[in-house]
Amino acid sequence: MSSETPPSTCGTFFETLYRVARTVNSSLDIMQVLGMIVGCTTEALDAKACSLRLLSPDGKRLFIGAAHGLSANYRAKGPVDVAQSQVDQLALADRRPICITDAQTDVRFQYGEHARDEGIGSVVVVPLQVQNQPIGVMRVYSGGPRTFSPEELALLEAIASLSALAIENGRLYERLDRNYQAALDFSDREFD
Repeated sequence: MSSETPPSTCGTFFETLYRVARTVNSSLDIMQVLGMIVGCTTEALDAKACSLRLLSPDGKRLFIGAAHGLSANYRAKGPVDVAQSQVDQLALADRRPICITDAQTDVRFQYGEHARDEGIGSVVVVPLQVQNQPIGVMRVYSGGPRTFSPEELALLEAIASLSALAIENGRLYERLDRNYQAALDFSDREFD
């Protein structure tokens, strides 16, 4: 998608949702699916980058699950401490997208200096939820100041829902596979 093409057309949004839904349905390899989702989202919104961060089991940190368009240095800055990132706290608590117009100076954004070094302007954070329980966030980054339209935010909420579904399906598949393997191992020992 070229930068001259406005991303807010219904056709583009529909195509993006279709691509994300097909991606979620295409594989049980969760890392591959999440990688495709962040790439598609970045392209659809003509953004600088997109990432999916997953909440630690204790709910205190957000770790990179997948990222597109972010440098290795930015990704390596470490996990996001939810207690120090007001934007993530708000998105997770309010269960709605939170927009930061200037990530470099807004105190709600934990890594403002890193955002400056990365050339990040605005950020929108969208919660990922499964059965009304937060499991992470999706972040979309722009290269300069940007106001995300209501249509873009609605698209991001839909993509976040599909992403959460993909993550949950991947986790359920892994559990089912472990249980199946354990049952096979037990069965092999029982009848030896």
